Amino acid sequence: MLQTPRSRRGMVTAPHHLASQAGLDVLKAGGTAVEAAVAVAATLAVVYPHMTHIGGDGFWLIAEPGHAPISIDAAGRAGEAVTPELYRSRGLSAIPARGPLAANTIAGTVSGWMEALAATAHWQDPLPLEALLEPAAWYAETGILVTDTHSQLTAEKRGELEGQPGYAAVYLPDGAVPAEGAVLKQPAMAETLRRLARDGLDGFYRGPLARAIAADLEAVGSPITASDLARHQAIRQEPLTVAITGARLYNQRPPTQGLSSLMILALFDRLGVTEGEGFDHIHGLIEATKQAFLVRDSHIGCPSVMTVDPEAFLTDGALAMRGMRINREKAAPWPEGAAKGDTVWMGVIDGEGRSVSFIQSIYYEFGSGCVLPETGIIWQNRGSAFSLAGDGPRGLAPGRQPFHTLNPAMAVFDDGRHMVFGTMGGEGQPQTQAAVFTRYARFGMGLQQAVTAPRWRLGKTWGDDMANLVLEDRFDPALVDALRAAGHDLDLLPAFTSAMGHAGALVRHPDGTLEGATDPRSDGAVAAW
Repeated sequence: MLQTPRSRRGMVTAPHHLASQAGLDVLKAGGTAVEAAVAVAATLAVVYPHMTHIGGDGFWLIAEPGHAPISIDAAGRAGEAVTPELYRSRGLSAIPARGPLAANTIAGTVSGWMEALAATAHWQDPLPLEALLEPAAWYAETGILVTDTHSQLTAEKRGELEGQPGYAAVYLPDGAVPAEGAVLKQPAMAETLRRLARDGLDGFYRGPLARAIAADLEAVGSPITASDLARHQAIRQEPLTVAITGARLYNQRPPTQGLSSLMILALFDRLGVTEGEGFDHIHGLIEATKQAFLVRDSHIGCPSVMTVDPEAFLTDGALAMRGMRINREKAAPWPEGAAKGDTVWMGVIDGEGRSVSFIQSIYYEFGSGCVLPETGIIWQNRGSAFSLAGDGPRGLAPGRQPFHTLNPAMAVFDDGRHMVFGTMGGEGQPQTQAAVFTRYARFGMGLQQAVTAPRWRLGKTWGDDMANLVLEDRFDPALVDALRAAGHDLDLLPAFTSAMGHAGALVRHPDGTLEGATDPRSDGAVAAW
């Protein structure tokens, strides 16, 4: 979708069309890219509750023309009572993926909204919070139409979720899985959003709403307390960055896998591949992914415990040494271990060229499965990624951040173009970013075509446990045969499967023209004004 420079009011892409519309309405009202992104994020928490909620975490990249991009880490930490002994005393050798003991970290995403708005308050007089949150509150109160993915995942995960506190009362109305097109109401969530609009976003962590959230958490059995909420704040910092041919890339610092996304594209850049969609392109990115994931799995976790500087892996020397390990013809053995994840990515560029790449997540589908009874919040299970063994970057201790697959991406091209892009999809996130970016930036594919084209994934994502290489079945059979002959252990998945993520991208051209793409694997839309 293209927009001519004459209106220049902005563009939004999100994995649900109602969220894109909410962001567009903010732009029409004169709001900034950040204000529009908050409206999108709030609306997604209501219309896509299986994928995200305000009980999760978030990460931001924000850019203003003429200024260096900033990043915001809005990832919650383990509560003060969340120790390995808490789980061992209950006979557990690992943190459960569902239930109250999985709801063991603070939900940071609302703090990220607050920090993003504060960081950009100098842009112009702000719109009232009500203008940003009321669309989401209205949908929660009057009802949403359940999507096909929502219905399917509810049915698929019912056995894990039905018995979790508060879940069935909201998401299994009348004791049944809601069908596609059914109306689903979330009245408690509507009231919570309106309280945030009235009292301010800080109310999520301090004040009457925070006390109600803490009481809810105690009622469902979570170890997170009011004092844990009160200690939380988002972190504004410089993003990780690396230069490649024709562009500079930006992504998130740990505890995210943003380093992996940058390493994949920087390593692939060194291969000098000249033609897209063939063996050299796909094999090259897969092998670059393996090298990046080896670094990630050895070093990345809570920044306060890490013993290495992630920037050290992005130097020319480090990339050159890592790149020498890539065999241009044969597949390297794939290491074990993978992470799941449930996420939404959204992008906004406003008429002044200010841009946002933002990602928000509750980890697994419906997070911990705990729905707070009075406030209607689905609480994440991100803390189930902690290990109870050892004291490394992913070891559990109070106050630590768990490892995140989340990582929104941004690129500034030497020719003046500016791109925000990202996806949900667990381990697939950096791989889908690499597919979209190389297709568009390196091989001249149209932006929408780059998002629509068949994709691959090495490792796990939400909804399945396949850890090997999987490809959509739309790839040329000759390419699939060539990958197998090179030693790739691969399987084929159906065309346009959500297991390949819900990607999106926006590009601002030097003349002010905006270009956007949304993923046909999602329920999304590009909206422009």
